[in-house]
Amino acid sequence: MKKYVYSFGDGTADGDGKMRDVLGGKGAGLAEMSKAGVPVPPGFTISTEVCNLFFENGNKVPSEVDDQIRHALGRLEQSMGKKLGGVDDPLLVSVRSGAKFSMPGMMNTILNLGLNDETTAGLAKKTGNPRFAYDCYRRFIQMFGEVALGVEMEKFDHIFDTRKAKRKLKLDTELNAEDLQFIIDEYKKVVKKEIGKEFPQDPLEQLMLARDAVFNSWHTPKAIYYRRMEKIPDSIGTAANVQAMVYGNMGDNSGTGVGFTRNPSTGEKVFYGEFLVNAQGEDVVAGIRTPQPLSELEDVMPEAYNQLREITSSLEKHYRDVQDFEFTIEEGKLFMLQTRNGKRTGVAAVRIAVDMLEEGLLSEKEAVQRVAPNQLDQLLHPVLDPNLRKGLQKIATGLPASPGAAVGRAAFSSEDAVELAKHGPVILVRKETTPDDIHGMDVSKGILTAVGGLTSHAAVVARGMGRPCIVGAAAISIEEAKKTATITTGGKKLIVKEGEWISLDGTLGEVYLGQCKTSEPDPKSHYFAKFMELADKFRGNFGVRANADIPRDAKQARLFGAEGIGLCRTEHMFFAEDRIPHMQAMILARDEKTRKNALKKLLPMQRKDFAGLFQVMDGFPVVIRTLDPPLHEFLPKREDLMVDLVKLPHATSKEKKQMAATYRVSVGELKKYLPELLHRVEELHEFNPMLGHRGCRLGITYPEVTEMQVRAIFEAAVLVAKKGVKVVPEVMIPLVGNVKELENQKAIAVRVAEEVLGAAGLKDLKYYVGTMIEIPRAAMTADEVAREAEFFSFGTNDLTQTTMGLSRDDYTKFSKQYEDLKIFKADPFAVLDQDGVGKVIEHAVKLGRKTRPDLEIGICGEHGGEPSSVEFCYRVGMNYVSCSPYRVPIARLAAAQAALASDEGKAEQQRTA
Repeated sequence: MKKYVYSFGDGTADGDGKMRDVLGGKGAGLAEMSKAGVPVPPGFTISTEVCNLFFENGNKVPSEVDDQIRHALGRLEQSMGKKLGGVDDPLLVSVRSGAKFSMPGMMNTILNLGLNDETTAGLAKKTGNPRFAYDCYRRFIQMFGEVALGVEMEKFDHIFDTRKAKRKLKLDTELNAEDLQFIIDEYKKVVKKEIGKEFPQDPLEQLMLARDAVFNSWHTPKAIYYRRMEKIPDSIGTAANVQAMVYGNMGDNSGTGVGFTRNPSTGEKVFYGEFLVNAQGEDVVAGIRTPQPLSELEDVMPEAYNQLREITSSLEKHYRDVQDFEFTIEEGKLFMLQTRNGKRTGVAAVRIAVDMLEEGLLSEKEAVQRVAPNQLDQLLHPVLDPNLRKGLQKIATGLPASPGAAVGRAAFSSEDAVELAKHGPVILVRKETTPDDIHGMDVSKGILTAVGGLTSHAAVVARGMGRPCIVGAAAISIEEAKKTATITTGGKKLIVKEGEWISLDGTLGEVYLGQCKTSEPDPKSHYFAKFMELADKFRGNFGVRANADIPRDAKQARLFGAEGIGLCRTEHMFFAEDRIPHMQAMILARDEKTRKNALKKLLPMQRKDFAGLFQVMDGFPVVIRTLDPPLHEFLPKREDLMVDLVKLPHATSKEKKQMAATYRVSVGELKKYLPELLHRVEELHEFNPMLGHRGCRLGITYPEVTEMQVRAIFEAAVLVAKKGVKVVPEVMIPLVGNVKELENQKAIAVRVAEEVLGAAGLKDLKYYVGTMIEIPRAAMTADEVAREAEFFSFGTNDLTQTTMGLSRDDYTKFSKQYEDLKIFKADPFAVLDQDGVGKVIEHAVKLGRKTRPDLEIGICGEHGGEPSSVEFCYRVGMNYVSCSPYRVPIARLAAAQAALASDEGKAEQQRTA
């Protein structure tokens, strides 16, 4: 019979991860701790496969699984010397989710299962502590009622809060046994009203309903959203872990807590976490009470603290990774409830990888593979400008849960955050966040909560998302209905309304009123620099360049380790205030002579720009694309012109002056100029500009444009080369679909280059002329194109559009449905469509190299900085990727990991050959 249920100790979290696939991360960790002799309450795991069977079987578990569950339960009862449903000394269990990958707060947990009216009375008698027994029962009805029976938590909260208010109590722990009995009776009335029947008293029925509730939580909206955000497959399912209960709420010699073996925010090697005395586990993570730092446990329960330090240190060495653990102390005795590899910020991930390498826990290869490429993004975000911050009012402080700076308008609900985020940056401000806030957290630049600790939901999720976060800012009182927050500061009360600007320093835990500017991070910090040096060691010869149009961006790119410019878009230079008039004059010209006169004025400007790029790159290649967009993009919009023409006869003197300033002509010229401009705009109007008169087509019809740009490139190269700086110009012709188009434009480029270089005595200066592959015909005829092209650069933004017949601008209108229905695995403009566009690229690479074996090939679309797309580029044999400057470190690490994966794949092939 196939095994579906595993008692703790039956499986281990082995190195190849097979048991994690079966038992989930939590179950595998519990099994391994049990085998190692760590004090773990016994239990069993219902495998992830059962979750998938549950959904395949119409939300029912096969009978053989039920049989195995009963058998495992019998073993657990024998181990504990108690029975589920036993009246005198009942066995109580928790039922928790646990997928292979950690999904904090996204799925369901039920504690104290097995309690009913009879067993609660028995527990009270057995422990001699009626308050403890009734507190457990009310918690169970509350959790089970919401999770398994679908009763809204607010209905339970209202009863609980009303009783506290009536008794004029502040703390939950001040409620006595009589209060709790009253609350239990009211809870049961709510359940009967909501579901039409009594709260279930049969413990075995409770267990099966709880198991089903855990499986059903796999497909809740928040869990689906989280998996999509974290790129976790839907198909892996979750396990359900059934574990004997231990109690942290049995008095002042009991407690519960969560922690990390290192600081998951900074990576510092310190014992990090929080605990509560006389509490159950959900009290810590739910933010209901503000917990104490884990270091203070040494003073409260020194023996348990020392044992906890010893166990968690051993676990970190065993797993060779930071451990995220949960524990309960029952009447002085320590129990471990969970260990798993801890989620961490990008800052922490880099530091931990470097430190563990130096400590001998990791090899160099393992250290490089320990950091997800996108985590590096968190190290590259701006921080609050220290000088400007001095002028802002500090209105609150809290616990620094996730580092970095965030500036935005305050929103007091996730729904409002989503709406406000459509118009600019948002800070989500909540009393506490819950898993239902995931959509609001996702769109927010930062998160601020009034209560909760460093392991609360807000803290854990924000760190995983790389969002700056401050929690436990006790001075803040939030009134969601009024969309305000009242902040007590300096003995005075300050009201912050929705939409007001606030600034967060997630590193220091400080909140400021107002909009602070930000300053750039230091990419040369010790840990970052050392880690990237290590990544580059394994990346080998695979290059990472940057898309940069101006010297400032090129400097930033070099700072982040770019090895050249893979795309300089020359059209961006023409939109500058001092250049657009000349560009428009060129477009409006009716003859070649007039057009050339306008281009002569643009030439020195372009030359200066290119010289700046060559200077900054200092020997690295600079790929410069000739003019790509259609000409109408440089002219005013047709609709705006028509409106101004209608308004002109009736305009006031002031309005005419404003109009003249807009069009850069005198007031007297407006009457003649506007109709001419409108006529030219209408002449240039195209039904489908993306496939119209642009790219190499412009250069063919207006060769003087290509000639001016190429002349500017090589005159700049001469200027910089004569200063002793090595320059490597690469001229890229866009939108080629037929090799004859490239022949035409290359002839102009070579003629002008030879002329300029010959006149300067630099005939030996090496340069290249290539093309951007961005339409399918170029890819399908790449062998012909490679006869002329000395390099290919895949423009995957347009190649995705033309291959998929999909407009990037319009896709957003239906993208959600396509991704929800899994028609597309991901946004194809963010993550390369390897099954479709990828095959076109791979075909072009093979054809191009067949004609020209030394053909240089790269990618310069947005995909150049996306890790899975970088891996694809490495795998199909490209020489480099190019991306925005701030994505350069991400691409460097992704390339290193691709190289390591390739080496491992080759080694595996050799082993199995």
